[in-house]
Amino acid sequence: MSRVPMTMAGAEKLRIELKDLKGVQRPAVIQAIAEAREHGDLKENAEYHAAREQQGFIEGRIQEIEGSLSNAEIIDITKLAASAGGKVVFGATVELFDVDEEKEVTYQIVGELEADIKQNMISVTSPIARALIGKKQDDEVVVKAPAGDRIYEIVSVKYR
Repeated sequence: MSRVPMTMAGAEKLRIELKDLKGVQRPAVIQAIAEAREHGDLKENAEYHAAREQQGFIEGRIQEIEGSLSNAEIIDITKLAASAGGKVVFGATVELFDVDEEKEVTYQIVGELEADIKQNMISVTSPIARALIGKKQDDEVVVKAPAGDRIYEIVSVKYR
């Protein structure tokens, strides 16, 4: 299996979630199952079935996070900054001017597992990120989107 790029911040966020799942949520659901068992007949015990279902979700998420972390290539953005020479690379935060809509937008280019458009974190495999990689400040970039080509001007590139 190939390694998946991930920022150090993204890896730390997953580690924190994993610690919470293993140290807080898993013991709580185990306790809920034990309490529900004490109520007797398990066939018609809604609390028991709900707790078991919750346990399944927690165990599934633990496996998903452990798998993601084991396949991750964790990249320190600050170390990339020195060799990037002002170019847009993985982990860079790019401030863009959308020529069509005449507004500024800011994106951080992250791994697929970290991407969250609500937080302006876009996947390195997204059309915008692929168009930006290797470009510098003041470059104009044409992004091929399903709704048509979009033109952006790179205002700044930061590595944080």
